[in-house]
Amino acid sequence: MDKVITDAREAVADIGDGASLAVGGFGLCGIPSVLLHALHERAVGGLRVVSNNCGTDHHGLGVLLADHRISRVTASYVGENKEFARQYLSGELEVELIPQGTLAERLRAGGCGIPAFFTPAGIGTQVADGGLPWKYTADGAVEVASPPKEQRAFDGRAYVLEESVTTDFALVRAERGDRHGNLVFHRSARNFNPLAAMAGTVTVAEVEELVDGALHPDEVHLPGLFVQRVVPLTAEQSADKTIEKATVR
Repeated sequence: MDKVITDAREAVADIGDGASLAVGGFGLCGIPSVLLHALHERAVGGLRVVSNNCGTDHHGLGVLLADHRISRVTASYVGENKEFARQYLSGELEVELIPQGTLAERLRAGGCGIPAFFTPAGIGTQVADGGLPWKYTADGAVEVASPPKEQRAFDGRAYVLEESVTTDFALVRAERGDRHGNLVFHRSARNFNPLAAMAGTVTVAEVEELVDGALHPDEVHLPGLFVQRVVPLTAEQSADKTIEKATVR
C-alpha cells in the first residue's frame, strides 16, 4: 500500500476544529515542523494537543498556541514557552500536567489497545489524589481541577490507575520512511515520536528521506501498521532544524 502524500497541506486537510492531536518531539528535537506549519496555515482551532511540551514561543506547537488555536494541552512540562505559561495562568488554556514517564506509557498503551495501567508515579501527590489545577479563571482561581484517581496496593506498595491516551490524529517526524509507512528515527529525535504515532487514529509522518523500496525489517523502529500517511520532505525542509539552546565551549 502506497501511503505517500507529497503535499503537507493535503496530508492535514481533514484535521478540523476541536480535533485531538498527538504530536511527537521533545523540546524542538524531532518535531514535525512542516506538518505543524501546514496545519497553522489551515486556521483550525480548538485543538486538544497531547505532547511532551508545547514547543517554544516561535517554533513548533508554540506557533499554533500563539494564535490561540489550542484549547487544551496534555503534557509533562511547560518548558521554554512563556506564552504557554501565560495562557495557562491567565485561564485561557486548559493544561493537564502529568509525569513524563506516565505520559509516555499512556500513549503507548493507547496504541496497544490497553485501556489503563497502574503505576507508582504520582502516589502521594495531587497527580493521584486530585486537585491539580487544570484551568484557572482570569482572576487566578481554580476553575477546573484534576479528579482523584483509583489507587491500589500491590505487594505492599501503592499504585495509581492511569488511563491510556488515543487521539484523532498524530503528527510525527522520522529520519527515513518507506511507502508502506515503516519509519526509522535518528538518535534522540526518536523520543516521543513512536509513542505519539501509536496513539493516533490517523497518523501522518513527515520523513527526511523516502527510501526506494521497503526498509529492511531489522531497521524499522515503528512499523507501518501505525502510520496512514507519509510526507517526504525536501532537502531544504529536512535541514531546517532549530536548536532550542545552543551550547558552545
